[in-house]
Amino acid sequence: MAYFERLSSTPDGGGRFRATEHTGGGWNPAEQHIAPTVGLVAHCLGGAGGPVQKLSVEILGVIGIDEVEVALAVVRPGRTIELVEATVTWAGRAVVRARAWRLAGSDTSAAALVAEPPLPPRDELAAWDMSAGWPGGYIASLEVRHRDVGPGRAQAWLRSRQELVDDEDVTDLTRFLLLADTANGLVQSDERRRWFYPNVELTAHLFRAPAGGWVGMDTSVSWGPGGHAMTATVLHDQTGPVGRVAQLCTLRPLPGEA
Repeated sequence: MAYFERLSSTPDGGGRFRATEHTGGGWNPAEQHIAPTVGLVAHCLGGAGGPVQKLSVEILGVIGIDEVEVALAVVRPGRTIELVEATVTWAGRAVVRARAWRLAGSDTSAAALVAEPPLPPRDELAAWDMSAGWPGGYIASLEVRHRDVGPGRAQAWLRSRQELVDDEDVTDLTRFLLLADTANGLVQSDERRRWFYPNVELTAHLFRAPAGGWVGMDTSVSWGPGGHAMTATVLHDQTGPVGRVAQLCTLRPLPGEA
């Protein structure tokens, strides 16, 4: 069973989808983890045109494990630069709004340069049961290799055992964006277990197309003194870095920990 079943389609790639139990979230297993929805948005936007180089996702509310609708619109049309938008609705209200920049490519291999350090190969990282720290069907669907690097920092390789949408092929880029939101749960400690730190948005920038099913993450967490936090991650495939993703979080004590 996949994260979603398609119920209907629109000519531009949107439509209605039914979420399955594999979308269950880490803060509340009865609500969707936002990661599969990010993947769904990327999949629908990819069906409407070329690859995405930037994806910004605004999380407007919780999403039940239920039927959702994805509607697409072109905000800024163009032959070489285009801005497109996806709105996800559930129970009659918008719960996610996402915008993606699509930029025409060209051969710039002669100028290619990457300043980010490489990530250790996944066979150098230990298998990690992420479900020991997080409930929900989404986290249970992942295969993870992981290591703590220091306070507030972790490195991981992960992939999903589930398909995104039943009987639909997805690109490597969609698989990457599906997993991007997982970064916020990679740094764990006894102290962090006392706090609630959901992200309210996610922004991914990609400077090359990723390849393969495994996503590498070099993740750093910063918690401020005023109730706000940020998770910043360098994304890798098996040949090196491909971009970054950042998540802005609200930070407050869990009930009973104040």
